[in-house]
Amino acid sequence: MGASRSASVAIAALLAGWAGHALPLRAQVATEVASTAPSAPDPVAQTDAIAPAAQPMPQDAPAPPEASAPKAEAPPSTTETTVAAPPAPVPTDPLAAAVAARLADPAPLLPRLTTKDREAMQAFYALGAFKPVWVQDGAFTPAAKAAAARLARAGEDGLDPSAYPVPVLGTTKLSEADVAAADIKISAAVALYARDARGGRINLANLSRLITPTLDLPAADVVLGRIASAGPGAGDLLQRYNPSQPGYLALKARLNRNEAPVAEAAALRLPDGPVLKLGMRDPRVPLLRNYFSLETRTAGTLDAPPGEPDAYDAEVAAAVKAFQRRRGLPATGNLTAPTVVALAAPETAPRHEESDGTLLVNMERWRWLPADLGRDYVLVNIPEFRLRVVRDGRQRDETRVIVGKTESPTPIFSGLMDHAVVNPSWNVPPSILKNEFLPALARDPGYAARRGYEVVYRNGNISVRQPPGERNALGFIKFMFPNNHAVYLHDTPNRSLFSASQRALSHGCVRVDDPFRFADSVLPAEWPSERLKKMIGKGERTIRLNEKLPVHLAYFTATTDEFGGYRTLPDLYGHDARMKAALGLPGGAAAVAKLPPEPKRKPVRIARPALDPLRATASRAPAEAYAEPNPWFPRETRQSRGWW
Repeated sequence: MGASRSASVAIAALLAGWAGHALPLRAQVATEVASTAPSAPDPVAQTDAIAPAAQPMPQDAPAPPEASAPKAEAPPSTTETTVAAPPAPVPTDPLAAAVAARLADPAPLLPRLTTKDREAMQAFYALGAFKPVWVQDGAFTPAAKAAAARLARAGEDGLDPSAYPVPVLGTTKLSEADVAAADIKISAAVALYARDARGGRINLANLSRLITPTLDLPAADVVLGRIASAGPGAGDLLQRYNPSQPGYLALKARLNRNEAPVAEAAALRLPDGPVLKLGMRDPRVPLLRNYFSLETRTAGTLDAPPGEPDAYDAEVAAAVKAFQRRRGLPATGNLTAPTVVALAAPETAPRHEESDGTLLVNMERWRWLPADLGRDYVLVNIPEFRLRVVRDGRQRDETRVIVGKTESPTPIFSGLMDHAVVNPSWNVPPSILKNEFLPALARDPGYAARRGYEVVYRNGNISVRQPPGERNALGFIKFMFPNNHAVYLHDTPNRSLFSASQRALSHGCVRVDDPFRFADSVLPAEWPSERLKKMIGKGERTIRLNEKLPVHLAYFTATTDEFGGYRTLPDLYGHDARMKAALGLPGGAAAVAKLPPEPKRKPVRIARPALDPLRATASRAPAEAYAEPNPWFPRETRQSRGWW
């Protein structure tokens, strides 16, 4: 396996005898690495010329597989020059040797820091000959002080300050190991903050397989190259990794108005000991009971005597588990070594009320959107049942929409609209075909023909197609933005449904009220609604957009209007509760729910004799791709008022 470009440059620096100045070289290489692939606009690079953004997935790249975790960046280019990585020479400088040794030590730096980030940190330090970047002559640099101040105020952006600990330098002379540990700890905190600010706090695959935004997670070495060389401006530069959209800033302002000062919880320093699990006994348990304000022992019952003070019982385990969630640790309820370390540090994280939890999860969702939504874009807010069209940075139009039912949710992601289809056909998805059409066909061979459907038979397989027309489930026009979920925006013949206040009625696609008015907002000027209406009933026609238009399917249950009014919306799909649980906030579900595994789609086969009555009306045209597959949705128990 070849080394990455950043690793190759780091190796070259090592072999060159650690020549050059550390920070300029790091910043230069961070710029070079970040510019090797095209990227979306970066919230930091837009306002700072130190280096462009890290390498995110291109905006028009297909979304990642639904069951996989979001990826931090695009795969490395196959055209890069690769070299074999020789063993790195051991630095001769004692301080550099201490830094290299700490980086090589497998002991965790921070609980949620990924292996990939740690490897990027090693490459960053290697480029500077493993010399410290935050600590000089036993004191913090201006950049370190500015970054540390921003980390301490992480709560202003809804992040947890305790997740980004900064060491304290004493007045006594520091050893090389002390300096190395302090320097690397600041680097880890800065890298983790930047990642979290761009949406890396939650594993979205654990929330739902239908939440698949393409996150632009910055590489640790690029972040450190920018921040460490920014001097007193490091804090402001680090903060700019957070979203800057007006909707996010309005929620942030409200959060900080609601936030009341909280007294800092005292630290608890426990003696050394083994990991404690439920049912064990240990002399440290009474200290834990006192710290968490628990009774000295659990009360007795008719069937059991009172618990012993040193028993690590369910009450103590639950208190430890809640503490672990607040500190961003794995919430196991076991007293682990990282938990003991966290207990020894004062708890400065704000204690949010349940109402603040709704603000926080919605601020987190802004991190899922691209840093730049686009000057022109379409935004669908699913719980609000509204679609908005923005042109030249201003809202041009908005309309009502129908979204997925609770058993068939509309997914959350961003795509690029590239064409529309007038007079579309509808290919009946496998679930509806299996659960509704085939049983009806078995009872009545003329079922499909009487309803205007065409049965397509090919190689022993059967599919059902609804040709264009007034009764077509997709209406007169559909707007396509290719994606792995096979959802899109479309018309519907069931227009009376738009008068309902609760419009979660579809199988996952988004139905648009007055699609011709919407077409005027998104299609090229040469395709006005009057021209489109004249095409109705004249065959299927594809219209290509001159430029791809971003479409953002979002899920905001807390919003503000242009007058500063704040409103909350029902948590239609239960995403709020699962996010609160993942973030350790009040009001979260007991456990993060996962959708059941998606079954493999199999072609529906029917014996030839059973098809004989149908073949007079069956089309021999090749079967097309299904319009909106939903194989993981439960079977309908009653006839829907409109399939799609």
